[in-house]
Amino acid sequence: MFKDLEKQILGGTSLGFQQGEELLDLDESRCLELFSLANRVRKYFQGDRVDLCAIINGKSGKCSENCSFCAQSVHHSVKIATYELLDKESILARARLMEREGAHRFAVVTSGRGIAEGKELDKLVDIFAALARETNLGVCASLGILSLPVAQRLKEAGLQRYHHNVETAASFFPNICSTHSYQERIATIKAAQEAGMTVCSGGIFGLGESKKQRVEMAFEIKNLGVDSIPINILNPIIGTPLGDRNPLDLWDVLKTVAVFRLIMPRTNLRFCGGREFSLRDLQALGMLAGANGLMVGNYLTTNGRDVKDDLKMLTDLGFVY
Repeated sequence: MFKDLEKQILGGTSLGFQQGEELLDLDESRCLELFSLANRVRKYFQGDRVDLCAIINGKSGKCSENCSFCAQSVHHSVKIATYELLDKESILARARLMEREGAHRFAVVTSGRGIAEGKELDKLVDIFAALARETNLGVCASLGILSLPVAQRLKEAGLQRYHHNVETAASFFPNICSTHSYQERIATIKAAQEAGMTVCSGGIFGLGESKKQRVEMAFEIKNLGVDSIPINILNPIIGTPLGDRNPLDLWDVLKTVAVFRLIMPRTNLRFCGGREFSLRDLQALGMLAGANGLMVGNYLTTNGRDVKDDLKMLTDLGFVY
């Protein structure tokens, strides 16, 4: 089976929907064969270079949206630090630090529904122009829902990549958010693309979605033609509606990464939040299941592991960064 799949994918025909479902149901005894195939496909289409990104929580908490996994929503009872948009120098200082640590990209992330014309946008334009001028990092942002004119202004300021997750499959999205729609998220992705930015869009696994819905999500992302797919695994936070969920099975996490790689062999797959919690000592196996990107450093409201440990892992695995 795996030899036939390899011939199919290297020949230019990516994994089909039904094939994806079948692989997500694969017995654990055959998982290493699946991961090995995904790793060979990654190596064939992507090579050994791994793309490293870092983020800063540029504006924290008090978000009007009710996404059921998020600690920053005003609808949930989670004690986190809350603050308005950080000043330019603080953001530049963090970016310079992460560049020295080895990151290739740096994203400013803000809580809230989205960004519109006004003083906050003016400040962000100034920040992105400074990041583009004063660092060698790829300049990225995750600012929520935005219109085409705002996207165009951000692009002109120096923003290169926009991050906006679909979060989950369209059929499951109403179960995790009711304050905005899946269609609004798609519209933002298309606005960023129309403005000339590359797009990073993925989601979170373990929200309660079915395996079929994970494959559905993969094909929805594939149809959007994004450039990078962040793989996040739910780290249940007490105080959110999903705070009491059991962690996603480790093998399900790894099989999902492998299936995404086989469906989208030419797209960057980036391990992000929740990998420390879900994969524990098997994070290296996650990279060998088809990933070729990694978020390093801390996340929004949770800590990551030491960047030096991630770089050592990547070196040991034969990746180049």
